[in-house]
Amino acid sequence: MTKKTLGTIVEHTADAAEKQGFTRRDFIASMSALLGSRIVFAGALPLGMVPVALANNEQAFKIAGKHSELVVLNDRPINAETPAHLLDDKVTPSDKLFVRNNGIPPTEIDLDNWTLTVEGESAEQKKVYSIAELKSRFTHYSYQLTLECGGNGRAEFSPQAKGNQWTTGAVGCPKWTGVRLADVLKDVGIKADAVYIGYYGKDSHLSGDPSKQAISRGVPIQKALEDECLIAWAMNDEQIPLMNGHPLRLVIGGWPASTSGKWLERIVIRDQVHDGAKMLGTAYRVPCKPVAPGTKVADEDMCIIHAMPVKSLITFPKSGIHQKIKQPLKLRGHAWAGDKEIQQVKISKDFGQTWQTVTLAKAVNKNAWQHWQGEVSFDKTGYYEIWAKATDSDGISQPMILPGWNPKGYLNNACHRVAIQVV
Repeated sequence: MTKKTLGTIVEHTADAAEKQGFTRRDFIASMSALLGSRIVFAGALPLGMVPVALANNEQAFKIAGKHSELVVLNDRPINAETPAHLLDDKVTPSDKLFVRNNGIPPTEIDLDNWTLTVEGESAEQKKVYSIAELKSRFTHYSYQLTLECGGNGRAEFSPQAKGNQWTTGAVGCPKWTGVRLADVLKDVGIKADAVYIGYYGKDSHLSGDPSKQAISRGVPIQKALEDECLIAWAMNDEQIPLMNGHPLRLVIGGWPASTSGKWLERIVIRDQVHDGAKMLGTAYRVPCKPVAPGTKVADEDMCIIHAMPVKSLITFPKSGIHQKIKQPLKLRGHAWAGDKEIQQVKISKDFGQTWQTVTLAKAVNKNAWQHWQGEVSFDKTGYYEIWAKATDSDGISQPMILPGWNPKGYLNNACHRVAIQVV
């Protein structure tokens, strides 16, 4: 399906939104209302799959609880990105956080009976926690943490890489609340030979085969033990939206968002690099050494993506605006750099011939993006582009055009740019 024909996901009722979860009844009722008749064999329609009569409809729909301007890239599984101008908030609102799914979300959420199991070869023991027990037994923490899909920016690569053609909007930095992953792992007990953790969620594989996992990724134990890694139940002081992992998810800031497992039900402490779904082959891996565009790379020559690279975004103004000559134009945006800090951000209005440094705020905590602001003016009428370029604390700057090509189109951190017509 293409963007023009795939359709999007209908908005649920207010009651369903308040419950922060889809039920099959709500989903089917919404679809039936739009179709004007009941759906025969509705029980077999996968949650999130749009009837073709709606998929080819020009009427605009939206994902439940999400802003109507999110751009839906796929409906099975549901994936949607946020236009850059909607990411202007310092703390990303829940309705503006992108959606990235690998499978089908759970259809029923039973908070009272939802449990998290922690076990594995390198766990001292196996423990099972209810959400209530997590909340009562461990100290609560809140951090603003940047999540970015590893494939954000994939649409710019040539030759085209397979997968959702994200542009710039598969990123956000909400406030997350939960307990430290480290505190829970230490409560279970970590053996000396532990090298990795892996997660499992309650989303189901697209095939419907219960023996297959949609995704099961993880991080090295050293990363898992950092203070800012959370087992979270809240986003921006409210329940996490279903499409972002309600009622429980990992949040591993600064690393590919695929390491932040949603609908979390199990964590394993491993004595080896986790080998779950989307950990092997080419998934979330890039060539260990640079390759020419279009090169076929053997699996053994691909390395796992760890921290995300330095990157920035222009969130104001919206690309394509008209600006009066010689009037100052205020600019705003964010910058982030995986596990590092941002050292400086510069902007250019002459396609990178000259650059001016803008004002940069400090991060509120590790793994949160940093806000920048500046101002430009124009002495001549005509077409301009504003480019933004960030430099991290190791002195590494964004490339002006594109970074090295890779088969899956990961880690595009080229300069973001917006169009300005001066009149």
